Amino acid sequence: MNLAEQILYEDNHLLLLNKRSGQIVQSDETGDACLQELLKNFLKEREHKPGNVFCGVIHRLDRPVSGVVVFAKTSKALSRMNARVKERLVNKTYWALSKQRPPEDSGLLDDWLLRNPKQNKSYIVAPHTAGAKEASLDYMLRGQSRGGYYLIEVHLHTGRHHQIRAQLSHMGCVIKGDLKYGATRSNPDAGISLHSRCISFEHPVSHGFISVEAPLPNDPVWDDFRDMQCIQKGMP
Repeated sequence: MNLAEQILYEDNHLLLLNKRSGQIVQSDETGDACLQELLKNFLKEREHKPGNVFCGVIHRLDRPVSGVVVFAKTSKALSRMNARVKERLVNKTYWALSKQRPPEDSGLLDDWLLRNPKQNKSYIVAPHTAGAKEASLDYMLRGQSRGGYYLIEVHLHTGRHHQIRAQLSHMGCVIKGDLKYGATRSNPDAGISLHSRCISFEHPVSHGFISVEAPLPNDPVWDDFRDMQCIQKGMP
């Protein structure tokens, strides 16, 4: 694994990486190597640092999901970015592929999600169900591939567990390869066709505008959309 090839942006405070399907952002019960620890080791060796290296996780992507993920190289950047995420000042755009066409070309999905930790799955339930959290996103149909897959662009308003996967499935648009939420076949790499395509925010230290787009996975199913740019909302 060559992490250097996955780096999309880096400065003294931040590192943005193009995560591959199957990679884990932060350690979990599997005990598999995670990107947080791999990056610490990578930075330590590259910079010949004798002591510990700081690498904080600002947000996570599910293991089968690909695309841009943000890490903090300093505690200052981590705390400030965490505040920006909480205040919804970090704009994330996701792309998903589905065999089913959305009922409308664009729309707002507002549901209540209840997480089942034992199943590692979220279910859409009646509003205000005990333990459930409100989940909101808007989507837009961007096109259809020659293979018959629809490209759905998603802009998150909340960041709930498996939110995009659950809400699109509930709408009738199961993400390609997502067996947990209704797909009939898995993808060859055991991932799902959900990609964190773009992220934009104000830099936590320099206060400049950062906008990064993650290249699409090296998979023919994405080929028809490689030259298409994401639409970022709420940007200057």
